[in-house]
Amino acid sequence: METFIAYAVVFIMAAIPLFEVYGVIPIGILAGLSPIAVTITAFLGNAFTVVLLILLIEKVKIWLQKRKMKKQDPIVINEEAATLEENETKRSKRAKKLWKRFGLPGLTIIGPLLVGSHLAAFLSMGFGSKRTAVTGWMLASLLIWSAAAGIGTWLGADFLTAEGQYEGFLKDFLEK
Repeated sequence: METFIAYAVVFIMAAIPLFEVYGVIPIGILAGLSPIAVTITAFLGNAFTVVLLILLIEKVKIWLQKRKMKKQDPIVINEEAATLEENETKRSKRAKKLWKRFGLPGLTIIGPLLVGSHLAAFLSMGFGSKRTAVTGWMLASLLIWSAAAGIGTWLGADFLTAEGQYEGFLKDFLEK
C-alpha cells in the first residue's frame, strides 16, 4: 500500500504545473522507487494534465470563435485588432519572435525545460497551432524529457552509490 501511495504522489506531483518530469523523476528514483515505474508514472501524470489543458484551450477557442461570429461587426473587430497590437508587451513580442524562429517543434521540445510543459502547450495553442499537432509534439517532448531524466538519474545514482548500499531515502524513512 505504501508503494502505491508513493507512485500516486509521483503522478500527482508530475501533474502539477510547477513540477516537471525532469524534477519529479529524480526525486522518485532517489526515494528508492523503481526507475522505470517512476519514469512512466511521472510521464503519465504530466501528459494527463498537458493533454487536458490542450483540450480545454481548444474548447475555449471554439467558444470564442462562435461568440465572435454572432457579433460580426467589422468595425468592432478592426478596433479590437488595433487595440491588441498596441498593447503587445515585450514578452509577447519575444515569444512571437521565438515562435517564428523555431516554430512548434522548438517551443514544445525546449519549452518544458525553459518555461514548463503546461505553459509551452498553452503558448503553442495560443499561437494558433492545431490541437493534434501540439498534442503530438508535447507528448514526444515529455517522452524525451522523461527518458532523459530517468536514465540520467538512474546512471547518476548508480555511479554515486555503492551497489546495494543505498535503497533510497523513502525506504530508509519507512523502515525507521
